[in-house]
Amino acid sequence: MESGGAMKYLSMLGVILLLVGAVACSKSRAKPLVPLALEPGVKPQAVTLTEQGTQAYQAKQFDDAKNYFSQAVAAAPQSGPAHYNHALALNAVGDQEQARQQFMEAANLAPGDKVIWDSPALSPYGNPEAPKKSKRLPDGTRMPGGYGGGGR
Repeated sequence: MESGGAMKYLSMLGVILLLVGAVACSKSRAKPLVPLALEPGVKPQAVTLTEQGTQAYQAKQFDDAKNYFSQAVAAAPQSGPAHYNHALALNAVGDQEQARQQFMEAANLAPGDKVIWDSPALSPYGNPEAPKKSKRLPDGTRMPGGYGGGGR
């Protein structure tokens, strides 16, 4: 009886360790947020400003990076990566609302760019084209005023 109880205990312990291991392995580490290179064909001035902004960002000189990336956006306003980089710097200096706008602009300008769309920096803002969910009252009518929506 004792050996049967020990086997049961060891089996249970093995299952628990297996579950813990599976959960630990399934969680991927967040990739560090890094500025993106601009797409080919943009003005050389925008590329230079982006390179300077990237150096400042990597040196954690976020105010300088924000200024360089802002100038890069002005030089290449149709560049999704330029807006994305500007958003990263804005986010780093704590300007979340402006960062959100720049992330959304980057996503709009680069609809197929998986780096931008899958970025942990953009994910808190959700997909702007995703339908909003709404809760229904027990009688089947929707809750007024958009309550209960979590568009994600």
